[in-house]
Amino acid sequence: MPPTKDYYAVLGVSGSATQDEIKKQYRKLARKFHPDTNANDPKAAERFKEVSEAYTVIGDAEKRKQYDEMRRLGAFGTAGRGARGPRPSSTRGRPDASGVHFDDLGVGGFSGLGDLFSSMFGGGQARSHGPERGQNVERVIDVPFRTAATGGKVPIELEVTEECETCHGSGGAPGAKFTTCPECGGRGTISFGQGGFAVQRPCPQCLGRGRVPSERCPTCGGAGEIRALRKVLITVPAGSDAGTRIRLKGKGGRGARGGPPGDVLITIQVAPDRFYSREGLDLVAQVPINIAQATLGSKVGVRTLDGRKVAIRIPAGTPSGKRFRVRGQGIEKDGARGDLIVQVEVTVPDKLTPEQEKMMREFAEAGGLKY
Repeated sequence: MPPTKDYYAVLGVSGSATQDEIKKQYRKLARKFHPDTNANDPKAAERFKEVSEAYTVIGDAEKRKQYDEMRRLGAFGTAGRGARGPRPSSTRGRPDASGVHFDDLGVGGFSGLGDLFSSMFGGGQARSHGPERGQNVERVIDVPFRTAATGGKVPIELEVTEECETCHGSGGAPGAKFTTCPECGGRGTISFGQGGFAVQRPCPQCLGRGRVPSERCPTCGGAGEIRALRKVLITVPAGSDAGTRIRLKGKGGRGARGGPPGDVLITIQVAPDRFYSREGLDLVAQVPINIAQATLGSKVGVRTLDGRKVAIRIPAGTPSGKRFRVRGQGIEKDGARGDLIVQVEVTVPDKLTPEQEKMMREFAEAGGLKY
């Protein structure tokens, strides 16, 4: 019988929850059910194990993607297209200790799923004691319109998970002695029974290290990592539009035990401008003119993106919404440059003086207009 445990339900979050929301909920539940604060409550210990088991899968972005794909395919007893149950009698695939052939699960074409099955049903490994790459950090930032158009630098603050500098990831206070973890016997993993399967997960007491300190690190509380704010200066390329992605290599979370740092992945949202809008590489500027200018013709001055002023001749009889193009004064990107499009909008005065109203009536009558 395939397992039916819903890790989202175990943590009490929705399937659309963000990684930060999942982490926040896990920490809340871990504090509530931790064995150290519930020494005489075996149910709390079991609940702590369930919470830790769920978080080791959906708390990891890559494993979560694979887990979600398996759920969609029906690998956990849920409805899905093309899902098939495991066939222990098959000669294909590589059998796990439980006898399940993970390559014969009917999920061909989805790389990595077999590895996650193997990890969840008996093939899980303890947390690595070697160097680990730091986490990638993703952010969406608002950038002023003109900065996105011409390029520039934008300072931002990022919250990242870093290895604790006090304990260097060990979880122990300075000078603490380490002993074999009594929960897992030093293996770094524990097994959970689920139907006919044995699920191995990193031990929640030693966090997969296999050893526990005599005194926990006062800085990180034994977690081996802390959340920290880091200031980063983002260089916005000229011509950036909404959805532009920027990768800052090595500016993410610090790697554990000497591992390389992760990256920062920035998605740009462009704030609207009070004067300009954008159509591809073209800039569009709306310029108000009055009735006399539209009727008799005129000249108007318009500022370009770099602050220079250009004169636009408005022909007599210009209707509202008419566009005039100034070549080469738009946005420049990758060697190409757009134009500046000036769109005139004829404005009507809210009020006329008696003399102005008289002149307007005479003008209308002379033109044969009825009103």
